[in-house]
Amino acid sequence: MKTVLKRSVLALFFVSLTACQAKEKNQNTALVIHETKTTEPSKQFIKVALLLDTSNSMDGLIDQAKAQLWEIVNELSYAKCEDAKPNLQIALYEYGNDNLNGDEGYIRQVLAFSQDLDDISKELFSLTTRGGNEFCGYVIKTSIDQLKWGTNPDDLKLIFIAGNEPFTQGSVSYKDASTLANSKDVTVNTIFCGDYNQGISSYWKDGADLTHGNYMAINHNRATVHVASPYDDSILQLNRKLNKTYVAYGSHGNKKMENQAEQDDNAQGYSEANAVSRAVSKSSHLYKNASWDLIDASEDESFAYETLKDSELPEELKGKEEAEIKSYLDTKRKEREAIQTQIQDLNVKRKQHLAKQQKGDSDNLENAMLGAIKTQAKKKNYTWE
Repeated sequence: MKTVLKRSVLALFFVSLTACQAKEKNQNTALVIHETKTTEPSKQFIKVALLLDTSNSMDGLIDQAKAQLWEIVNELSYAKCEDAKPNLQIALYEYGNDNLNGDEGYIRQVLAFSQDLDDISKELFSLTTRGGNEFCGYVIKTSIDQLKWGTNPDDLKLIFIAGNEPFTQGSVSYKDASTLANSKDVTVNTIFCGDYNQGISSYWKDGADLTHGNYMAINHNRATVHVASPYDDSILQLNRKLNKTYVAYGSHGNKKMENQAEQDDNAQGYSEANAVSRAVSKSSHLYKNASWDLIDASEDESFAYETLKDSELPEELKGKEEAEIKSYLDTKRKEREAIQTQIQDLNVKRKQHLAKQQKGDSDNLENAMLGAIKTQAKKKNYTWE
């Protein structure tokens, strides 16, 4: 029983346009809102499973995850595969916590693969730590067995496991877990929270090597430094306008909208610059809320206006005809797209400013994860804008 990570995170993503290395298919003729689309939806995913130790000593790592989540999402939003922008799904597991069921290896699936970035943030901020037993092989095998990894050879399927206890603990061999990962084309990346050589001697590097993943060691107690820019206030003002373009519907719509605001507050709680990073994420193609926002929902090819129940609609749309609902959503959609474009334009200037101000500090979770993702993405012909 030892300490380890304070767990966390992220999350991390879903369907995009035209898959890399995939053959063209006939465009689906189901009901579509934008008839101008000339490319069919892709079936390609970036799938990231985060396995985080939530035993005692890793509060610093969890803080890094909370503080760096949105910058990680932003960097992934620039990924391209030929002319397509692959989307992201993130799953989250915690392990090594005394509050978890010992008969199940002190492991809990916090979130299955999801593209809902607000839910990922919510679950990350809900994590707590407590001493326990950390079984790396067990949690890797569990995530391989439980998650829907799929069989598309163009998908990028990655596990990131973080902790600081020997990789060999528990009844499930990490070597057997690695064999299972290889059989499903899943790459295991290991992040040791502590000295690089200590991680090697406790088999964290071997755990990554067996699936051709990356081994990394980080200082999990290093505080995240947020750098302000002259564009932050303008981006945050646009974020407030952006929130007003969402049209909540269904039984959970209002609660989801409240969660959106809550995650804005959580990001702001770390710093204004972190709140800006989240606003930038919300302006990207990775931020979609089809489960509760009527605009995002209406862009799905399977969406049909005639299935909407009046009781599921917001007050401003109750009793409206289909043509009136379409007109209202089109107006809101155009408003949203204009705001998102403004945020993206300001973010280009923001990135240029930060590049001049920030010093190269690679000893943290964000850089460790992004370095591994980009290295492995090259094997499947991904590029970055």
